[in-house]
Amino acid sequence: MSLPRSRRVLPGFTPTLLWTLIWLTAVVLLPLSAVFLKASSLNAAAFADAAFSPRVLASYRLSFGASLIAASINTVFGVILAWNLVRYDFPGKRAVDALVDLPFALPTAVAGIALSALYSPNGWIGGLLAPFGIKVAFTPLGVLVALIFIGLPFVVRTVQPILEDFDTEYEEAAASLGAGRLATARHVILPALMPAVATGFAMAFARAVGEYGSVIFIAGNIPKVSEITPLLIITKLEQYDYAGATAIAAVMLVVSFILLLIINLLQARVAARGSRHA
Repeated sequence: MSLPRSRRVLPGFTPTLLWTLIWLTAVVLLPLSAVFLKASSLNAAAFADAAFSPRVLASYRLSFGASLIAASINTVFGVILAWNLVRYDFPGKRAVDALVDLPFALPTAVAGIALSALYSPNGWIGGLLAPFGIKVAFTPLGVLVALIFIGLPFVVRTVQPILEDFDTEYEEAAASLGAGRLATARHVILPALMPAVATGFAMAFARAVGEYGSVIFIAGNIPKVSEITPLLIITKLEQYDYAGATAIAAVMLVVSFILLLIINLLQARVAARGSRHA
């Protein structure tokens, strides 16, 4: 007697894959292809002039450098925040948990205006830092603050479910074998969290690279100082220089893809190493 064939909600591999490829082509591949096709209308000299001028190179350094630093900071403090939300009960825990999602719901322009008001020399926080000669608003430091603000939820929400599913018996077993807190964290907890941490870092970095609304208000937008690459793209579009804008966008796409590919390869390597140890 043969067993009844299992019923699947989705129709099957072939039609499902076909519709997936059609959707990805329409939503992702076609727009990205259009960017490269428009940029290819420039000759080599014009492309280099549009995409690698000193002003544009300075914006690359700020956008990618600040994004990497912000994602790294968010990785450290995002893991700490997720740990506290999962492992401890404290007054106002639900409020803190809800505030983590605030950058998701808050319009980026509103976030930029709020951060500018807080960190300007006469703002609540900026006024406290001014006597020490620390200026945040309208400087590259302001760009970093904005990118940290919008990227933190990605790390917290990626790590938090892993911590909730992590069995504390492993920590108790390590403690019973004489392992201290640092050794337990290093050899028991971190290996289990690393894939999620790498994913949160990649998501925070990707969001920061393309961020525009929350940055332009606090950056000051000084050429070669605090001007981000997305702003340059918008500026060229306003000047009807579509080929120049797509040239800069193409460079950003390539560099972002390479960096994310490296992060994903490291993530896969860490996950494979963790599975072997398990």
